[in-house]
Amino acid sequence: MDEEVVPVLRMADAAAAVRWYARLGCAEQWEHRFEPGLPASVEAARGRMRLFPSEHTGDARPDTPVYPRVADVDAAAAFGGVRVEEAPWAREIELRDPDGNRRRIGTLRG
Repeated sequence: MDEEVVPVLRMADAAAAVRWYARLGCAEQWEHRFEPGLPASVEAARGRMRLFPSEHTGDARPDTPVYPRVADVDAAAAFGGVRVEEAPWAREIELRDPDGNRRRIGTLRG
C-alpha cells in the first residue's frame, strides 16, 4: 500500500462539499454516518488525491488551508473563474470552498 496523508476538512454540508469538489474532478468514494440523521464523513478523490469532508464539529478547524498539487491548474482556474498566479515554485490559484475554506491549488514548475 502507498502511504499518504488525507486531510479532514470541516464542512457544514458534506454533500455540498462533494458537489463542489466534483467540479474540480473529484468523485465521492463513500459516505459514513454512525446512525441516520447524524453528521456525515465522506471521501472525495481524484487520482491519488483524497479529501475527507466531515460534518463532525471536532474533526478540523474551519479555514484550514489545503494545497492540492494538480497536473493542470488552468482547468481549476477556469472552474473558479480566477487568474493563475506565477510563483517561483508553481503556477497557483486560490479558491474558497462552500464553507469559505482556502484551497491553494498548484502545478509545480518542472
